[in-house]
Amino acid sequence: MGDKLVILAGGISSRMKKSVASGNLDPWLQQEADQKPKAMIGVGAGKMPFLDYLLYNARSAGYTDIVIVIGEQDESIRSYYGNKNFGNEFHGLSISYAVQKIPEGRVKPLGTADALLQGLNAVPEWRGSCFTVTNSDNLYSVKALAALRQFTSSGGMIDYDRDAMGMEFDRVKQFAVIKKNAAGYLETIIEKPSAEEIALCCNEHGRVGVSMNLFRFYYDRILPTLQNVPLNAVRFEKELPDAVRLMVTSYPQEVMTLEFAEAVPDLTSKDDISWVRDVIKQSYPAALWK
Repeated sequence: MGDKLVILAGGISSRMKKSVASGNLDPWLQQEADQKPKAMIGVGAGKMPFLDYLLYNARSAGYTDIVIVIGEQDESIRSYYGNKNFGNEFHGLSISYAVQKIPEGRVKPLGTADALLQGLNAVPEWRGSCFTVTNSDNLYSVKALAALRQFTSSGGMIDYDRDAMGMEFDRVKQFAVIKKNAAGYLETIIEKPSAEEIALCCNEHGRVGVSMNLFRFYYDRILPTLQNVPLNAVRFEKELPDAVRLMVTSYPQEVMTLEFAEAVPDLTSKDDISWVRDVIKQSYPAALWK
C-alpha cells in the first residue's frame, strides 16, 4: 500500500476562464472562476476551495504525503496550504510543491504528462515505490482513492461506468474510453472516440468504461515514459493518456483496470460550479476539518 499522491494543478484553467455561465452565478464566484485555478474556487462553506474536498477525501483514504504540481504564475495554492517547498503540515497531510513552468514561446504549460514529470522530479526519494495521481478539478470518492492506495499491483486505474457519471450524456460521450483485455489489463485509452471505437470497448452487457485520469503508477516505470512521451499531434502538449498508452505498449500487464460506477463531480466550466456546490453541501460537513 502507498500513502503518496500527486495532484495535477499546474494548468491555467483556460476553459473555465473562457466559459460563460448559462444561469445565475454569484458575482464573487464569477470573479474566482476568472482569476484562480479551478482547484481554488471557493465552492464550499465559507468559500472553502474545491481542493480542500479532494484533500479531505485523500486523507480519509489513507494518503499522507501529497505533492501538488502548481503553475509558475499562481500563488493562491501556496499561500493557502503553506509556503514551504516541502513538508507543509495541513490537517494531518504533508504537502509539497512542484512547479510546472511554461516553456519559452508557449502561452500554456506543456500538458499533464509534463506536470507529472515535474512532480516526480521533485521527489526522487519516491523511487522504488508506487503512488496515485489525480486531476485537481475532479472530486474523486474516498472509495476510489482507497482502492488504488490499497492495490497490490504496481499499476492501476479507475475504470468509470460511462452511464453512472452524473453528467449529461452529450458531455460524457466525449470522454476518453478504456479498452482492456479479458483479464482486465489496460490495452489503450481512446480520446474523442468514434461510435465504432466505443463499440469495440463495450463489454457483453453494453458497459463502456471511461478514464478520469485517476491512476496508480510505479515511479521507476512511469518516469522514463514521461521523459520520452511525444507532443500530442492535436493539442501539441504532452498528455498523460499518451504516456500511459506508450507504457502499456511495452508492458502489457502493467495497468489493471478497476471498475467503478459512481458520479465524479467535475469543474470544467462555470456551469459546473452550481452542481459542484450542491454536491459538496449535501455530502460534506460545513466544518470540514473539525
